[in-house]
Amino acid sequence: MTLLDDVLSYNKQFVANKDYEGFETSKVPSMKAVVLTCMDTRLVELSSKALGFKNGDIKIVKNAGATITHPYGATMRSLLVGIYALGAEEIIIMGHKDCGMGNLDVDAVLTTMKSRGVKEEVLHTLEHSGIDIHHFLEGFKDVRENVNNNIELIYNHPLFDKSVPVHGLVIDPHTGELDLIQNGYDKVIK
Repeated sequence: MTLLDDVLSYNKQFVANKDYEGFETSKVPSMKAVVLTCMDTRLVELSSKALGFKNGDIKIVKNAGATITHPYGATMRSLLVGIYALGAEEIIIMGHKDCGMGNLDVDAVLTTMKSRGVKEEVLHTLEHSGIDIHHFLEGFKDVRENVNNNIELIYNHPLFDKSVPVHGLVIDPHTGELDLIQNGYDKVIK
């Protein structure tokens, strides 16, 4: 049996038992916040529970490293939609200690790609098309700096409402302990 078979089988029972009733909520976050955090498996539940949020309280945007890689990419779009279309009034950028994107070995990733069938010619074509594959895949050296860089990118974005506080946190993926990087209330422009 495959993972997909397991998922579909479980889902039939989930729906038949009406287990979804315990998760019913609206699409608008009741705590009026959007959280950008990492897709790390240790944070699936911990990222909400350690902050005191339950289902329906917040919008969560997750990606590798909790990083905004482009000012007009999907992550920034999600944050803006959260503010302008879904009623969020605050943003929390939450990196974490021991992140896989911290000092990511891009050469090792490229070696794995090649071993799984990505041809060297494809990588060369991308490079000649102006795509710096190393830059595209690289992570960051310091999680605190990454959180601060994200906050600055948001505050400097021409479409961002500067009256919205953007908080910066770093969570310990083992204990849930938070380090405050930026209190967004201190930076709000009214």
